[in-house]
Amino acid sequence: MTLLRVAVGVVKNPAGQVLISLRNPDLHQGGLWEFPGGKVEVGESIDQALRRELKEELAIDILTAEPLITIRHDYADRRVQLHVFLVEQFSGSVKHSDKQPIEWVAPDELNQYVFPEANKAIITAAQLPVYYAILDDADHETLLFNLQRMLIRGIRLVQVRLKRLSAEAVAHFVAVAYAICHAYNARLLINSDIADSLRVTDGIHLTSNHLMKMTQRPANQTWVGASCHNLAELQHAEKIGVDFVVIAPVLATQTHANVKPLGWAGFETLVSHAKVPVYALGGLSTSDLPYARQAGAQGIAAIRAFLG
Repeated sequence: MTLLRVAVGVVKNPAGQVLISLRNPDLHQGGLWEFPGGKVEVGESIDQALRRELKEELAIDILTAEPLITIRHDYADRRVQLHVFLVEQFSGSVKHSDKQPIEWVAPDELNQYVFPEANKAIITAAQLPVYYAILDDADHETLLFNLQRMLIRGIRLVQVRLKRLSAEAVAHFVAVAYAICHAYNARLLINSDIADSLRVTDGIHLTSNHLMKMTQRPANQTWVGASCHNLAELQHAEKIGVDFVVIAPVLATQTHANVKPLGWAGFETLVSHAKVPVYALGGLSTSDLPYARQAGAQGIAAIRAFLG
């Protein structure tokens, strides 16, 4: 089957709502909701296609567009590759050229609408932030101080990875941290190494060891992330249905000095196979975000980079 390349825009208004439209019933996947965009024409760049499609379809001009995610999906009758961009600045008043119903929807409400199967990862990417912070071992007061610093700086996705503290100390901290995170409208995930006795979180992050032992997605978890280091782990993570993955190490780190880093080229190669959002981890700072996004990543995960 011929590969159909499609440029897609996740268009957000100043309130953070995402624009979706109801697909014409006569079209492929008709009657389902979709993100605006369309086929990349011969001789056209993806950026050109995105700008043309949003102008023709919605009567808006793109001012900024950032890479969000690239997905390849095989339907029974066709193969598509979706090049998805986040569009947060545009000019013009939105109106659909075909008079299709359109709605502005909060990202967390997108799951209430029925989209084509290939759009599932786009919905997840639209709901995830660009930064994923990891809280590592420290005493209770230092952990709370670091968590507050992260949240004040705008971090909205946090993983608790406290492998050297007692189960009692971890449970106490997580209970306090969960309440603080929700006051900032942030999500708190717990590392699978310490998850057995903890229930009050927004989800779980699987270590690569735990990931490879699982045959299905962990039950009763709103969000499931996983750590991956190679293609086999990435493909297994997708097979069991995780929401996103962290691929590491991209660059050399002091904590894992004996581990050979992937480098940006190796990272980009792995990301090109991914069907879920990917965070880059390992020796990175917030200044590396443009490199990560160009490589196809959702964003950056880090321990110390978000502490200032």
